[in-house]
Amino acid sequence: MMQINHLFKRPVLLCALLLGALGAIGQAQAQMDHSSGMAGAMKTKPSDLCQGDGLQCANAATPFFDQNGKLLLAWTANGVVSVAQSTDLGKTFTPATKIAEHGKSLDTGSDARPQIVSDKAGNVFLAYSFFKDTNWNAQINTARSTDGGNTFSVPTSLVKDSSSQRFPSALINPDGNLFISWIDKRLVAAAKKSGEKRLGGSIAYSFSEDSGKSFDVERFANESSCECCRIGAALDPQGQPVIVYRAIFAGGIRDQASQVISGKGAGPVRKVADDDWKTDACPHHGPSIAVSSSGKFHVAWYTQGSKRSGVFYANSINQGASYSKPSRIGAEGANVARPYLFSMVQQVWLVWKEFDGKKSSVYIQDSADDGNTWSSPRILASTEGYSDHPLLLSHGDAVFLSWLTRADGYQLINVGHKK
Repeated sequence: MMQINHLFKRPVLLCALLLGALGAIGQAQAQMDHSSGMAGAMKTKPSDLCQGDGLQCANAATPFFDQNGKLLLAWTANGVVSVAQSTDLGKTFTPATKIAEHGKSLDTGSDARPQIVSDKAGNVFLAYSFFKDTNWNAQINTARSTDGGNTFSVPTSLVKDSSSQRFPSALINPDGNLFISWIDKRLVAAAKKSGEKRLGGSIAYSFSEDSGKSFDVERFANESSCECCRIGAALDPQGQPVIVYRAIFAGGIRDQASQVISGKGAGPVRKVADDDWKTDACPHHGPSIAVSSSGKFHVAWYTQGSKRSGVFYANSINQGASYSKPSRIGAEGANVARPYLFSMVQQVWLVWKEFDGKKSSVYIQDSADDGNTWSSPRILASTEGYSDHPLLLSHGDAVFLSWLTRADGYQLINVGHKK
């Protein structure tokens, strides 16, 4: 395939109990040596303490509203990938459909999560990754449903290449064309065979015009990227995918970059901010992007660069050619992590997690003028113990926070409407 249209020894039990709280910090503690084979990706998860593969034991859950307003939820729990449906905004769900069972080899790293999207015809596409050997080489599997998510095909590999692929990110445009990007290590594998040392991975992508049944040949958007951070993706007003990710620049600098992907290929690699983060560590902390109806890019990310450290936001009015001065998310010194952005017309919502030493809270800010001014931060929800990343999605004119916690289960909270 390469063309388009739209990790480790298990810690003691006490460490597992503390992980939920520490997960919200997600900063220096989350960094690992790249040579350890993505260390951190297979640490003990809170789900390991919860016996079962149901939603109550999930470590990550990803939502998607289909065209009829039905909520599709994909999650991973104790090595199993499952999907269920809800017609009452997440209050109740149908019995889960098991997609695959991989046990301890399932990729449940802090930046790994299943991807699920659906087209207007009710076709559902699912992607996830698992480790296929003890050297932490991963494989992305995909599965399809043609009956709205009731049944799924047997999962198959996204690509034929035998190297490592990880962190799929899927989008579907209004025409039903599917876009998927991922971290690909075939160039690293080729360099190793030649006796050369090559750091990181590459950003690869492909398109499908038949709801994921088949894909165009794979292409590279950037041949040099961090190998352990998720890719942020959104559609611009023309239905083109815009991606943001941690690239590797000259001198081993790992700063954020954005690109527009068109039918002709990937646009220029454009740096979001000059953070000057030179590191061989693995932060497991990818960025988020939203694109408003004006075409403005809104980006949020985590860094520990020499020029700035923390979680930041910036925007671009010229397709990433230049970005505004980064502004800090949350209070300086606070344990801020996992920012996520969503836009509807020219309204923008931003959520993130903060850990105060006892509980994790989801904060929100919103902008009614395309990111020029923002409301004051406010807390949406809090929990003690483990919690997943906060996510945002819409149904009709309503915007929702999707948040999974061990104490309170899965929550879908209305946070605003289109004005």
